Amino acid sequence: GKYRQWAKKHSFESMLPGDIKARKEKAEQAQQTINSHLTERKLAERVIPYSDKLFKQAAIKWLVATDQPIQALDHPKFQDMIDVASWATNGVKIPNRRATRAEIMRIFKNHLTRLRTMLNVSRNLVLHAASLHLIFQHRVLLLVAQ
Repeated sequence: GKYRQWAKKHSFESMLPGDIKARKEKAEQAQQTINSHLTERKLAERVIPYSDKLFKQAAIKWLVATDQPIQALDHPKFQDMIDVASWATNGVKIPNRRATRAEIMRIFKNHLTRLRTMLNVSRNLVLHAASLHLIFQHRVLLLVAQ
C-alpha cells in the first residue's frame, strides 16, 4: 500500500521484490516481441580492388608476420598459389585450419593408397618373375641331369 502510493506520487521506482520481478518479466516479454520481428542479415564481404602496390604491401606484411624468408616470394609453389588466386573474380576464400588439415590428411591417404597399389603390383611382378626364374632353373637342372 502506502509505499507503492508514495513511490508512484514521487515517480520513484518501487524496489519491492515483487515489483522488481514484475518489471523484469515485462522487459523480457517486450524483448521477445522485438526478437520475433528481427531477422539476421549477413554483411556483404567487401572486395578491395587489386593493385600492385597493395599486393606488395600485403606480401611484405605476410613475410614479416609469419617470419618467412624473403625468398618465399620466389618459391614456385607460392607463385602458383598467387596465380590461382588471381583468377578469382570475387575475392578468395581461404580455408580455416580444420578444413586445411582435413584436406592434407585426405591427400596423404590417397597418396598412400596409390603407393600401396603400385607396390602390390610391383611385388606381384617380382614374385612372378622369381617363380619363372625358379622354373627355368629347375628345367635347366633337369636337362643337365639327363
